[in-house]
Amino acid sequence: MNKPFLLTLAVAGVVGAGFAAKNDPAVMRIAGRDVPRSEFEYLFNKNAGQQLEQQSLEDYAELFKIYKLKVADALEEHLDTTAAFQKEYLGYARELAQPYMIDSTCYKQLLHQMYDRAQEEVEARHIMFFKPRQYGGMVSREAYTRADSVLTALRQGADFEEMARMYSQDKSSATRGGSMGYVTVNQTPLEFETAIYNTPEGQLSDIIETSVGVHIIKGGKHRKARGTVEVLHILQLVPEDATPEEQARIKARIDSIYTLTTAPNASFEALAARLSDDKRSARQGGNVGWFGCGRMLPEFDSASFALGINEIGTPVRTRAGWHIIKKVGAKGIPSYEESEPMFRQVIEHPEGGYGKILFREFSAKLRKKYHFKQNKKLLEQLFASAGENGIDSTFINTWKTNQAEIASWDGTKYTMPEFMDYLSRFAYETSPQAAPGYLRKRFDNYVNAQLHKLQLDRMADENDAYRNLLNEYRDGMLLFEVSNRKVWEKAAKDTEGLERYFQANRSNYTWTNPHVKGFLVQAPSDSVAQAVQQRIATLSQAELLDSIRKEYPEVKIDQILAAKGENMLVDALAFGSGPVQNPDSKYPAYFMSHMRVITAPETAADVRAQVTTDYQNELERLWIEELRAKYPVEVFDKELKKVRLKK
Repeated sequence: MNKPFLLTLAVAGVVGAGFAAKNDPAVMRIAGRDVPRSEFEYLFNKNAGQQLEQQSLEDYAELFKIYKLKVADALEEHLDTTAAFQKEYLGYARELAQPYMIDSTCYKQLLHQMYDRAQEEVEARHIMFFKPRQYGGMVSREAYTRADSVLTALRQGADFEEMARMYSQDKSSATRGGSMGYVTVNQTPLEFETAIYNTPEGQLSDIIETSVGVHIIKGGKHRKARGTVEVLHILQLVPEDATPEEQARIKARIDSIYTLTTAPNASFEALAARLSDDKRSARQGGNVGWFGCGRMLPEFDSASFALGINEIGTPVRTRAGWHIIKKVGAKGIPSYEESEPMFRQVIEHPEGGYGKILFREFSAKLRKKYHFKQNKKLLEQLFASAGENGIDSTFINTWKTNQAEIASWDGTKYTMPEFMDYLSRFAYETSPQAAPGYLRKRFDNYVNAQLHKLQLDRMADENDAYRNLLNEYRDGMLLFEVSNRKVWEKAAKDTEGLERYFQANRSNYTWTNPHVKGFLVQAPSDSVAQAVQQRIATLSQAELLDSIRKEYPEVKIDQILAAKGENMLVDALAFGSGPVQNPDSKYPAYFMSHMRVITAPETAADVRAQVTTDYQNELERLWIEELRAKYPVEVFDKELKKVRLKK
């Protein structure tokens, strides 16, 4: 069967040739490969936007030829076929594709939905049942059944707060009759958020499933969003098991601290630093930073927003203890333009609720585009079988013998054994109760993943912007790798070549000040310094550093090349500036061994950085000469002259 992808093979096959659009005339042919006008024009315009002075088309074309010749050399050496290159390139391909793998209409709708919701704060009240871990994120029948029975009782008139206290597994809200306080956008799972915004006040939702469990929501009040505030606070903790006497003492203490904060010339920050039990904020003078709706305990939240700027409120009780709050800042709701970057980050997170909506909507478009069909009868038999037996190796091996077509798209048929091979890569779901739902999700994921791979493979032919960007990344990676091998790394490692180049061009390397060469030894005492001097006399220069460092770990020894004025110890020893005290008090004794004063560099090592740069430039020049002789270049002037800068 002829599959149009896997992505790894498809992209790898294209790497060597690059992407080109149909009906896109070439402006050049370099090393037998055409350069489409769209690619050249894209890079020419991008380069122009990065230059202070406008470069002419002719000048840029000359640089472009060299760039493409180097890429051709990289392809000649098959650098695009290495495992490291393939892995990095595929990562770039997927990352660059993301902005094009969405439904733009859906994306805009979600942005505006988020902004509209951000204008309100909603009272959240719920009864929750957790998903058991053994169901792998699926809702167990038991959890759903319990939620359904509670919902039935509520619809028959049972009191919501009482039922929440009795049955909700979210203990923090259960003690408050299911109330979570007010929340706003992006603070709860998207399914939950949608339900609390859409359920009218006083009415009940259907059973809502989120990533953590199932929920019954009672619609709450809506109010205008209040923005954010910045406050300082002083906290006196109240232990959960505090006796009435302890509680009274803590209340008396917070009242006395409040009196101090309101005294003339009192420093709230200093009092917070000294008296608050919240040690983290105490270090910042009690500042807890900026926060908005739903970020703090409800009583703290209400008190903070009710205060005026620089107003200190009377003590407020929360379940943590007593707080004295001073409000120091307030901001309104940001504009759409200010909010959009943050909203985009939320929407584009692939594991978030919005990201899953985008993936689902785009997958639906791909199913239409590639004429997706599925064998519904066979799939229902498959799901029913999972519901009877669960999913294990026996289930997979049994169904693997069925050669029937399970689905098709883009004219290609996919059979049951292929889906079973995919399914076998994941953990089994042996519970018959959870298996059908698990299997439906796996099948949808299988289809969607394959369709997204197919779209990614086709995108370079369909989207000019993506094609040009991907070509640029591909060539940039190849250029870096081949340049590193031919020039940068080669120059750094070619010690003999560096030395030959230095000796041939010695007149280019001069100093204005004399330099000192030798070994600077710093010792903890005169006696140790004397012993080291005696040992050095028995050693060759080649073995000197390693031997002294090994035999005298308490001594510091370095090979020195220092100009006059660069090192005070060297100056004292070599240029007679007089004895100086070592700034490093651990080494009061110091001397130099094999010391020489030279007026010009003797070897490449003496001016290594400068020689390396010059040697790299020489290797680059020779490489370009080699490339021009090795690969043919043909320029199609008629098409090149059609290239235009975009305004």
